Amino acid sequence: MLKMRTPFTALLCHLTEYTRSGNVKDGSLVACAFSPNGNFFVTGSSCGDLTIWDDKMRCLCNEKAHDLGVTCCDISSQPVSDGEHGFIYFQMASCGQDNQIKLWLILFTDFLGVELKYKCTLNGHSAPVLACAFSPDGQMLVSGSVDKRVIVYETSTGNTLHTLSQHTRYVTTCAFAPHSPLLATGSMDKTVNIWQFDLKQPCAGNIIENASKVAVEDWSEDDVSAWLCAQDLADFVGLFKMNNIDGKELLNLSKESLTNELKIESLGLRRKVLQKIEELRMKTISVPITIPDEFLCPITRELMKDPVIAADGYSYEKEAIENWINSKRRSSPMTNLPLTSPVLTPNRTLKMAISCWLETQQKPV
Repeated sequence: MLKMRTPFTALLCHLTEYTRSGNVKDGSLVACAFSPNGNFFVTGSSCGDLTIWDDKMRCLCNEKAHDLGVTCCDISSQPVSDGEHGFIYFQMASCGQDNQIKLWLILFTDFLGVELKYKCTLNGHSAPVLACAFSPDGQMLVSGSVDKRVIVYETSTGNTLHTLSQHTRYVTTCAFAPHSPLLATGSMDKTVNIWQFDLKQPCAGNIIENASKVAVEDWSEDDVSAWLCAQDLADFVGLFKMNNIDGKELLNLSKESLTNELKIESLGLRRKVLQKIEELRMKTISVPITIPDEFLCPITRELMKDPVIAADGYSYEKEAIENWINSKRRSSPMTNLPLTSPVLTPNRTLKMAISCWLETQQKPV
């Protein structure tokens, strides 16, 4: 046992001889990333600042980046040229509690010092962004968020390439493989998903992302086909195309039309299709409308249907907080402090407010 600890202790001592430290003015440090050449690194703080340091721990630059605090950052391993002066820049991404991702260009030279240039803001997430990573060639950036989605962006244009919604809880980590077209994403739902990019063909996720910018009732038959593939209903693409089902027809499908017109005989398959269509109808209520944050369950980040008040004073979707408590977790999902009681009280006021809000969204403008 002592023999196992000895080399570990020696290693720590050896590293300590070369340790340097620096301090930030406000907040806590929550993120850091080295440049590929090791000449500098970046830190992000809970107060929203980005700070660039050299390898001697001298503060070179400080910039206010995210009003509600930085959550993570990454620097691309591939530098880019500005094409005008021949300067070489490093791409950096910072993510925040403000639901935003910001792209920056860092110039580091002996004679000019350090310059941090804001490039653009990447939108798409509806909740704090918890993770980000550049692809090995720097042409893509992936992000994961509390909204349970993974978004892949093109760094040169800021356009969204793919939106992945398979995780059921917060997406907490993501990474590109260094030598193959693979992407890994991890979540609080206790799953890790591996994605493979088809570099020659656009994937269904890309088509769905483009289709989602169009109102569902204006979807073409091809948009409907892409949606079916994304919902694991690819077997119905031919049937829907044969019956000329576009977005408007899709929203009007019923149990009777699936049975009598489309001739779907399996009760289980009819139920699955109807369930997916109903979910799509619900989404059309809130897109592109932003749901007020107080109407979202803190656990699922979904619109609450049966809100209840827990002992911590916060409101949750009843089923979500019951599952939380039944899994023998006795701490608050919001404060991490012990829940003094398992009693849940219906929040009728909030439920009424949500109902009123939904009615206003369904009214024609």
